[in-house]
Amino acid sequence: MENTAFKKRKITALVIIGILMLLIYGKNLTERQAFKSISSTFTEVYNDRLVVEGYIFRISENLFRIQKLVDHCDLGYDYSKVVNEIAMHEKNIMDIVSDFEQTNLTLNEEQYLADFRGIIENDLQIKNYSLLYSDSTGVNKNQVKLYDQKISKAQKDLDNLSKIQLEEGEKLINKANIIINRSQIWAQFEVALLIILALAVYLLLFRSKVPFT
Repeated sequence: MENTAFKKRKITALVIIGILMLLIYGKNLTERQAFKSISSTFTEVYNDRLVVEGYIFRISENLFRIQKLVDHCDLGYDYSKVVNEIAMHEKNIMDIVSDFEQTNLTLNEEQYLADFRGIIENDLQIKNYSLLYSDSTGVNKNQVKLYDQKISKAQKDLDNLSKIQLEEGEKLINKANIIINRSQIWAQFEVALLIILALAVYLLLFRSKVPFT
């Protein structure tokens, strides 16, 4: 009878130990996946948000230089090469936009970026500087005003894109915090499992001859 009771206790303890080992293994798999998610989240924050914010800053800088050339067309400045200068800044912008388009874009980002690209390609291409200024007629204020309006619209798209970076970055950080908090809960659960496992081993090894009460 005592041997039978001991065997039952042994089997029960082994079953408990097996279940606990499986739970701990499952927890480790979950933890590993959580760390991958955290790593992926922070990589996304860097590649798709912080780097993109740098893109937006560089685009704004080139756009400002275009506006400066347009607005100051009546100053004593050698504008014989101004069309080429504006074209250079536009090319710089489009190269950055192409890099921007390779990132993980939200639907709103795609819309604002497409609108911005259209403005640069279709509205700000200055093929002939005489449209803005000539020695005989001076500054074409209506044309300058039109360019300024298009530049302002383009800048608004950039402002909206920058706002999206902040919003999406905040979402990603909140996601990472949720994963971290969940991992902390799992860590506490693992401690509890280890305590139960230690008790099961103790009952199996050190109380093998003492019947359960």
